Amino acid sequence: MPAWILRCLLVFGAAAAPVTAVHAEWFTDAQDKMGTRVEVQLWHDDADEAARLLDAGMREFDRIEAAMSTYRRDSEITRINDQAAGETVTVGPELFGLIDRALQLSVTTNGAFDITYDSVGRFYDYRAGIRPAPAQIATRLDAIDYRHVQLDRAALTIRFSRPGVRINLGGIAKGYAVESVIGLLREAGVMHALATAGGDTRLLGDRGNGPWIVGIRDPDDGDGLVTRLALQDEAISTSGDYERFFVVDGVRYHHILDPSTGRSAGGVRSVSIVGPDATMTDGLSTSVFVLGSEAGLALIESLDAYEALIIDANHRVSLSSGFETR
Repeated sequence: MPAWILRCLLVFGAAAAPVTAVHAEWFTDAQDKMGTRVEVQLWHDDADEAARLLDAGMREFDRIEAAMSTYRRDSEITRINDQAAGETVTVGPELFGLIDRALQLSVTTNGAFDITYDSVGRFYDYRAGIRPAPAQIATRLDAIDYRHVQLDRAALTIRFSRPGVRINLGGIAKGYAVESVIGLLREAGVMHALATAGGDTRLLGDRGNGPWIVGIRDPDDGDGLVTRLALQDEAISTSGDYERFFVVDGVRYHHILDPSTGRSAGGVRSVSIVGPDATMTDGLSTSVFVLGSEAGLALIESLDAYEALIIDANHRVSLSSGFETR
């Protein structure tokens, strides 16, 4: 979900470093992948090992993109979209597991999160300013329904129950990717790190002598901040209507679609979710954006360990109860 740029405002400056490793330093790499800018930062006392780990992190982004990008003709998800309406398709365990998690989130959110949105979403082109005509949406809207995706967990197979269905993991894959990169670094013994992909970030440990300080941007001002959050060893995902959009006749068409209408969700400008798992924060930020402030906050209050900050169309900020204590 390329909807937000993390701004790590280091209130401790260059002196902010883990006091137990005085000869270590921060290493970083940033590249264009997964349709956005990805970045990995880590704290290490061995420059060669840090370079190897940064490379491993970037290759992890590449590996996940190779399987899950609908823009790649050779990806596993493209094969599913091409074949699953006509036959049962065997899926690798990793992709199968993420699709399964996405469908479970659809149940939790009563369909606000729905990977079949691409049945209509593929007809939008935000760079070219192209949107589907109302009749085009109407004829394909019935294909948006997560219940059309039928999984066999024993056989690891998938099938679509009707023609015209397409799935897209754009609302959850980047969160999964940054979670995977941080898992790789943690297994290598790294204690302080960051992995970010567009609007999704996973933090490992803290920034040094204090937490990471993360700015939430103002939807109307790319250089302005609504607030700052102090975070450590957790994930944050933001969905906003200001990254991939175009305006026609005063109407903003953005990439966060309401599955019930096939059109851009309204009423909210930005949603930020904080919690222990970036896969979930990614999916929940999309879900809450679609649900709107009231229903979205009710959803978050029903879940353990996740908090929400919502900026609505009138620039009002709403916080879940856990955020009020931060």
